[in-house]
This record gives sequence, structure tokens and C-alpha cells, in this order.
Amino acid sequence: MTSNIDFYFDFASPYGYFAAEMIEEFAARHKRQVAWRPMLLGAVFKATGGQPLTQWPMKGEYALRDFRRSAAYYGIPFKTPTTFPIATINTCRAALWMQEKHPAHAKKFMLELFRAYFRGDRDIGKLDVIGDVAQGLGYAADEIIAAAQSDDIKTKLKVAVDEAMAKGVFGAPFFFIDGEPFWGADRFPMMEQWIARGAWSY
Repeated sequence: MTSNIDFYFDFASPYGYFAAEMIEEFAARHKRQVAWRPMLLGAVFKATGGQPLTQWPMKGEYALRDFRRSAAYYGIPFKTPTTFPIATINTCRAALWMQEKHPAHAKKFMLELFRAYFRGDRDIGKLDVIGDVAQGLGYAADEIIAAAQSDDIKTKLKVAVDEAMAKGVFGAPFFFIDGEPFWGADRFPMMEQWIARGAWSY
């Protein structure tokens, strides 16, 4: 029996967006299911002393170039957002609520949030934008906006982030395949071999 692929991501990560566009097709080819697990890079950075790529001297200019280059390489539509990065705490809370209440549409909702930010240049950290994306899928905007501010969902996101860091998730996207960790959208070729050949010793 094969296990799910755990896919950890932050909605503010361009590489997380690229992975979100590719992970389901990848998993389907290997007869796997994907567990989408939104988390907050901000919490990780606070714990590790890190910061967004674009805020590092020298590395920031390279990162902006690599975002565009990677999108072109993968053939994924991409527009560098006007505001980058953004706070995605509301986004993650809304995603967790959708997973809990409407699991059949949760992945579509999360992918549409990514697209709204990295294609449409919309600030998906804002509740009204989140509500608009949900409404586009047939859900009541006011319901998901209220849910994203509920104490229950706030607690569940905190637990999810703590669990992610306890597993060693320090960046996004981050994957676990049969317990093996992989970091980065560029790990797909290695993940392919890990599944096809079976785990190898190192």
C-alpha cells in the first residue's frame, strides 16, 4: 500500500504556486493521493531567523529572476505580484475551513487562490479577496470570511503550523513521500525516481 504525498506550502511562495500546479498530475501518474497542507513561512522564519528570498541582499534580485524563469520553464502563467510577499494567515485559515467543510472543492479553492495572486495580482491575504474567490466557486463570501476569523480555525492553523515545523518543514514547497522529505519545486525529478525506483540508501 502506498501512502499519500504530503504537500506543505505557503500561498505567498511562487515555488509553492508552481508545485500546486504540478503536484496533482504528478501524483496521479504514480497512483497517489495528495494531502494539501497550508502553513505559514512567517512562523518558520520567526523560529529559524530566516526571511523571504527577496529580502536577502544579492539573493533577492536572483530570486525575482528565477521566479520568472521557472514559470517559463514549467509553462505556468505567472506575473510577479505588485506586493510581495504578503501575509497569508487569513488565506491559510480559509483553506483549512474549506478542507474541513467542503473537502471535495478544497484543492480547487486553494489553487484558485494561488492563481488569483500569481496570475491576477490580487492580494489574497485580504478577506474580501478570499471571499470573492470562494464566491467564484459557488460559496457564500460572508460565510468563509467569518470562518477565517473564528477562534476554532485560528487554533487549527496554529496546530497545523506547529505540526509542520515539528516534522522539519522549513520552507515551501515541502513534500513527504513515504516519510522522505523533499524541499523545492525543483525536486520533482528526484521525487519521480524515488517512487519509480523505490527508495535508495544514501
